[in-house]
Amino acid sequence: MTLYIRNRNCPCVRCRAQGLMGAAILITLGVLFLMENYGVVSFDRSFPVLLLVIGCMLLISRTGSTEGHIERGWIQGPVTPAQPSQPYNTTGVVPPPPPQQFTPGAGNAPSSSGPNDSQVKP
Repeated sequence: MTLYIRNRNCPCVRCRAQGLMGAAILITLGVLFLMENYGVVSFDRSFPVLLLVIGCMLLISRTGSTEGHIERGWIQGPVTPAQPSQPYNTTGVVPPPPPQQFTPGAGNAPSSSGPNDSQVKP
């Protein structure tokens, strides 16, 4: 059995249900107070509904599916290195300069261009 740790950015049912607990309580309280103001049911007789909502949310958050769960600190998808826009990247290391293209006729000419040149192979 693996250890489950809640992640706010995870799309699985268990993580989303734990994030909705506060909203469910607020909505239930609002409905119960509205029912009391309209005289449908008094709050002292309807507050067990709040306990039922809390229990249902706890049940969903503890037994919900973890399919597609993303652990904390994991990066989803392929990681591609970012191209630094400045001469220094986040590690503080200066990246090597880009390779220069050779253009004929520019710069220094080769020192020897005879048939016995060591760099030329026939």
